[in-house]
Amino acid sequence: MPQSLQITAAAPDPALLDLPWHIPLEQWPDENLAALPRGISRHVVRFVRLSGRVIAVKEIGETVAYREYELLRALSRLDVPSVEPVGVITGRRCPDGERLEAVLITEHLQFSLPYRALFSQTLQPDTTGRLIDALAVLMVRLHLTGFYWGDVSLSNTLFRRDAETFAAYLVDAETGDLHERLTDGQRAYDLEVARVNIIGELMDLEAGDLLESGVDTVAVGTRLVERYHELWDTLTGAESFGTGDRWRVAARIEQLNELGFDVGELDITTDIDGTTVSIQPKVVDAGHHSRRLMRLTGLDVQENQARRLLNDLDSYRAATDRQGEDEEFVAHDWLTTVFEPAVRAVPRDMRGKLEPAQMFHEMLDHRWYISREQERDVPMAEAVQSYVASVLRNRPDEKAVLGLEPGALSPSEDD
Repeated sequence: MPQSLQITAAAPDPALLDLPWHIPLEQWPDENLAALPRGISRHVVRFVRLSGRVIAVKEIGETVAYREYELLRALSRLDVPSVEPVGVITGRRCPDGERLEAVLITEHLQFSLPYRALFSQTLQPDTTGRLIDALAVLMVRLHLTGFYWGDVSLSNTLFRRDAETFAAYLVDAETGDLHERLTDGQRAYDLEVARVNIIGELMDLEAGDLLESGVDTVAVGTRLVERYHELWDTLTGAESFGTGDRWRVAARIEQLNELGFDVGELDITTDIDGTTVSIQPKVVDAGHHSRRLMRLTGLDVQENQARRLLNDLDSYRAATDRQGEDEEFVAHDWLTTVFEPAVRAVPRDMRGKLEPAQMFHEMLDHRWYISREQERDVPMAEAVQSYVASVLRNRPDEKAVLGLEPGALSPSEDD
């Protein structure tokens, strides 16, 4: 029986029609698949090569597929870290006429890994804590936009390196819902679900001997709740002070900028006699440092990577005695004489191991380390060569590994 496919997509790729939609997803031939580490999922998920990129295809009920597609589109418009939706395909049938599940298609997030793949590598101490901190930031950002997740877990999150930390991305929104504003009860329930799920996932890692020794799984779950409340209170809490301390308005904005958030609007009120002023951020927008770096250099990077690159830009400005010059001119020179030469010095076959910004961050760390060890100021070019030879060469490839054949990596099982 011929198929009657319905493709819903903002910008459909004609190559989608060439994929074997008449075959159940779990039986797709290797020639269509990309060997990437998969997280645990309730549904069958496969990574598929399409027009020189990789997409994630998930078999799911038609109603849920359309709903999740629209939620992901809404999150994308709100600039919340989440996977990008590509489309929904329905009307699939086997050659014998049997109906097949609809599929939701999303872009594969390059350089990202599920938490199990991260723990299968040799990681620095306190990796667990850094992942939890990243998830806390993601939850706050989602809740600020009015998004209720409903099933917060490490399994439903992807992680990308962001300087010495991680950035978290929502990858599964099928249980979510978007509201104008969340109630305290909705936020508290999301937090409790996250705490319980994370404790269970870490216990599972512990049973598989993948968790760093000495980790208290219950304490890690509690850490998420504490970090979430700390950030939420800082971003949304009111502050009162006397009228003579109006400098604290600017100080509050600077504090939020340091956390990586811009303040779009402040609610400033005084008491009846005008002796006390209260301020409360009404609109906060994440990405303060990344937007500044984008404006100055055109580089689109993670927030903490941007912070590190901006620090190096400031150091370059001071070292070249150009504090009085236009910042954009100095930034252009830094980009062309420092950043780009360092990244281009990496052999082509190693450039897929890390994002360029992450690579440059690690080069700066390596330069500081060997300068201290050798008790001299090691030139950047020399530091880059040392980094490539002694550090990068031994790193796993964290890009979308398009060149690997299926089976080259050990994927997790799908539930």
